[in-house]
Amino acid sequence: MTADITPAELRARIRRAEWTTPTSGAATGYLQANLVMLPKTRAFEFLLFCTRNPKPCPVLDVLEPGQSEPAIAPGADLTTDLPLYRLFREGRLTEEVTDVRAWFGEDTVSFLLGCSFSFENAMLAAGLPVRNIAEGKNVSMYITNRACRPAGPFEAPLVVTMRPMTPAQAVRAVQVTTRFHQTHGAPIHLGDPAVLGIRDLDRPDFGDPVTIRPDEIPVFWACGVTSSLAVTAARLDQVVTHAPGHMFVSDLRDEHVAIF
Repeated sequence: MTADITPAELRARIRRAEWTTPTSGAATGYLQANLVMLPKTRAFEFLLFCTRNPKPCPVLDVLEPGQSEPAIAPGADLTTDLPLYRLFREGRLTEEVTDVRAWFGEDTVSFLLGCSFSFENAMLAAGLPVRNIAEGKNVSMYITNRACRPAGPFEAPLVVTMRPMTPAQAVRAVQVTTRFHQTHGAPIHLGDPAVLGIRDLDRPDFGDPVTIRPDEIPVFWACGVTSSLAVTAARLDQVVTHAPGHMFVSDLRDEHVAIF
């Protein structure tokens, strides 16, 4: 039922606080996005950070200061239509809330960045496993030892998502996801997590651990949570982001941003 719900119906349920869980597997086939809201005085530098690091931070939309209705979902409201937000002050997480209207101002600029949840439907259609959906969990996310290119006060290590599969399935996953360049595209690494500085797959930095079977390897994609670490490092007076896994679901079909 959650897979078949439309984006507008899902956003309405979120707005009524009837949906407060991660959005992986919800409104199947529609583009999901990471959210960052910050002061317009820092918007250019953050846009530059995203431009320099397009793999983890592909830009889908940037709104004018004070606007909360995105072009990719007319009628939606970015201050109410995500299941869970995080509020940061001077780089510290101070609150998790379900509505950020009280923190949204005329100088607030909102960024929507691509999310790997948006290619999961294509993976399922290709017969590939998406373990976090199968187990009803948030996707596993890890902070790596790879540094992103900084811009102004914004800097961060690369964050990745992980989905386990057999080596043959991993090759197919590369083929399936490469064309989704605006939602992270192909994996950045297959196999040994130590190459990325990840010590324990059972202890993700964000999200939930999932089952990895004996014949499977971990497959890693760049993750938009990288942007949250970048704004944390900037230690701005106030920043709002989505909570990991609790995305904005747009009206665009996944296929609309795929390259054929």
